[in-house]
Amino acid sequence: MTSAFQPQPEFLRLTDVHAFYGESHVLHGIDLTVHKGECVTLLGRNGSGRSTSLKSIMGLVGRRTGSIMLNGNQIIDEATHRIARRGVGYCPEERAILASLSTEENLTLAPVVASGGMSVDEIYDMFPNLKERRNSPGTKLSGGEQQMLAMARILRTGAKLLLLDEITEGLAPVIVKRLGEVITVLKQRGYTIVLVEQNFRFAAPLADRHYVLEHGELVATIPREELPEKMDWLQQTLGV
Repeated sequence: MTSAFQPQPEFLRLTDVHAFYGESHVLHGIDLTVHKGECVTLLGRNGSGRSTSLKSIMGLVGRRTGSIMLNGNQIIDEATHRIARRGVGYCPEERAILASLSTEENLTLAPVVASGGMSVDEIYDMFPNLKERRNSPGTKLSGGEQQMLAMARILRTGAKLLLLDEITEGLAPVIVKRLGEVITVLKQRGYTIVLVEQNFRFAAPLADRHYVLEHGELVATIPREELPEKMDWLQQTLGV
């Protein structure tokens, strides 16, 4: 008799990934795995290599070595635009909202790279604030609205792997709560999410697994079920 539970296929695997900016060696042999439909976090203090890990997946570092497998394909030597067309959506910390365009123009600017992306109406259902501000220029949006727009923009493209960098930083608690609800819905819809997050209280209930980085190295992998017994060590390591 076979088990009713079938593990999801591996969607992303980094093996011995090193990353460089010029002469600076930032990542020192990162190994991590994300299965389809999972949410994992990259935790660590500032400068630990969390954001560089996301940029390495997207090909946004000066040089990278090792292996990055995406849905069975090696992408370590691929250009950023080709990685995006494989269904990877990157939401950078700086959000990159174009001030001269309206909310809706920002939303529809990015090209559709794969089938299955959300329609504008679906996105407005998920982010009612954006619908209310659809004609407002980017400069008039609050920080929370800009963050919602940055996330919404990649959902329209058809990306199924979402790389989210510090999406709650500086935002009001009500917006942070809403972003957590959105990530929960996206997981239910089968999206795969890698979350770089300083706000551990936000990240903890969302993630299936936590990867902890220090000085560009992976120092711990903590599954959700082991989190309670590792909390003291984690708080000391993260300085929270």
